Amino acid sequence: MNRLQVIPVEGIAEVTPGDNLAELILAAVSLEGGDVVVVTQKVVSKAEGRIVPLDHDDPVAKRRLVEGESRRIVRVRGDLVISETKHGFVCANAGIDLSNVADGTAALLPVDPDRSARWIRDGIRARAGVEVGVVVSDTFGRPWRNGLTDVAIGTAGVAAVVDLRGSEDTSGRELQVTQVCVADEIAGAAELVMGKAFGIPAAVVRGLPEEWLRESSVRTEVIRGPADDLFR
Repeated sequence: MNRLQVIPVEGIAEVTPGDNLAELILAAVSLEGGDVVVVTQKVVSKAEGRIVPLDHDDPVAKRRLVEGESRRIVRVRGDLVISETKHGFVCANAGIDLSNVADGTAALLPVDPDRSARWIRDGIRARAGVEVGVVVSDTFGRPWRNGLTDVAIGTAGVAAVVDLRGSEDTSGRELQVTQVCVADEIAGAAELVMGKAFGIPAAVVRGLPEEWLRESSVRTEVIRGPADDLFR
């Protein structure tokens, strides 16, 4: 494994509906072939116009919005709703975000985060002539563990999951079940330099293995289907 660099992309102004994220990223950082650009869900949602009116003090309106963005409600505790989104993500409040948006509004998840990642990747390729991967990241909680972490909700040009089954560990034993969600690991690494209150909406992860740079999809590689889900 080569040494990795995680580079914050600073200087991106407030994103508004219709902005071209590929252009904004390229204006702020010089990219190299093989880089992976991690972009937060918030700016992707803003650029794609996924900002809707919402009275933050109206719990009924908030619940109605959550239900409208959900495939099913998993659990409810007070104001907290854990739901499965239409994408298949299980998360708090259907991923609806009230932070870092204007008062009286809420940010919804992108309609298709994998497609959003492809648009950004293709835009960078067309403008700069470099092949990069893109990860769209969001902040999720996890069952049975305190604290939040960033995970991948969309990918393009970089593996979502690396399957190590059939390879050998350092003792020569064959790995039977090991599949690594490297897209989540990339998202988590990028969040360390983007932070939650730094105003940095993107980062570049440089030095990843070349064999990880391939077509991918969070929807098809990461989301676990009902038949394989022991908790559904």
